[in-house]
Amino acid sequence: MSELHITVNIDEYLALNKFDVDEETAHIELVENPDMTEFLKLVRVCPAGLYRISEDGKTSFDYAGCLECGTCRIACRDTIIQKWIYPSSTKGIEYRYG
Repeated sequence: MSELHITVNIDEYLALNKFDVDEETAHIELVENPDMTEFLKLVRVCPAGLYRISEDGKTSFDYAGCLECGTCRIACRDTIIQKWIYPSSTKGIEYRYG
């Protein structure tokens, strides 16, 4: 039996998606001054890479590229995720496959 090797570039697939961001209402909000240990969880688990820590230690988050997978909600709902809801109708991500 021969081995099948498939390489997938997730960035190429994510680039196909269409986002209609609700600029007025964030569907994810964090608590003020989030605990760094909890924030690091989000840096590690978010498949869209929305949670970041700069070289000088500052945290940043941008919900605009959210895949709406709920991973952050599951990982940190009771700690630093203050609000997590799906975007309003017609807003958010529209998955597209090539």
